[in-house]
Amino acid sequence: MWGPEGLDEVEAELLGPPEELKGKDVLEIGAGAAQCSRWLAAQGARPVALDLSHRQLQHALRIGGSFPLVCADAGALPFADASFDLACSAYGALPFVADPALVLREVHRVLRPGGRFVFSATHPIRWAFPDEPGPEGLTVSASYFDRTPYVEQDDDGRAVYVEHHRTLGDRIRDIVASGLRLVDLVEPEWPSWNTAEWGGWSPLRGNLIPGTAIYVCERDLRQD
Repeated sequence: MWGPEGLDEVEAELLGPPEELKGKDVLEIGAGAAQCSRWLAAQGARPVALDLSHRQLQHALRIGGSFPLVCADAGALPFADASFDLACSAYGALPFVADPALVLREVHRVLRPGGRFVFSATHPIRWAFPDEPGPEGLTVSASYFDRTPYVEQDDDGRAVYVEHHRTLGDRIRDIVASGLRLVDLVEPEWPSWNTAEWGGWSPLRGNLIPGTAIYVCERDLRQD
């Protein structure tokens, strides 16, 4: 599932047709409990689920799956050059790192020539609106160009959650600078069947402004 709108990979085929995933080496970055890797393994792919959070990977281990779980920083991937055919990240890692360009360069390094990287994140335009599902979430309240991170702190003032804002232009420049090529930018529309409302997500907002941006990138066939 690429985002709260409900667009799934079976429908979207952003990594390619399901029948072509069989035997492919796939890296899931910011895997959390490895739901995407579990689906990929069911298609016959050979996924590796990577996350910085040991606790999240413990959840993945408890749920089960016959694929490797790796606890590591997405900005320093512990894999050899050209190790993977595909890489993916559904709301994982990239929104939460201060230097997403470093992650993209690492992805470029571990992808084989012609390999594809697909990642989803909150659509940048959403940062200009309050995170509310109702009408109050439809009025611009902040500058789209304000790149101040969103930070939640505990009672002792320690950051427990940090999310970084990148404009659409920032994201595209990061991708290009990494050596990857942007081949598609998918902005899923809110489907009529999805009546869910939680956090700042709702049919009301989803029918008016995009909530998710999915970046489809490829490494050039030429070996760098």
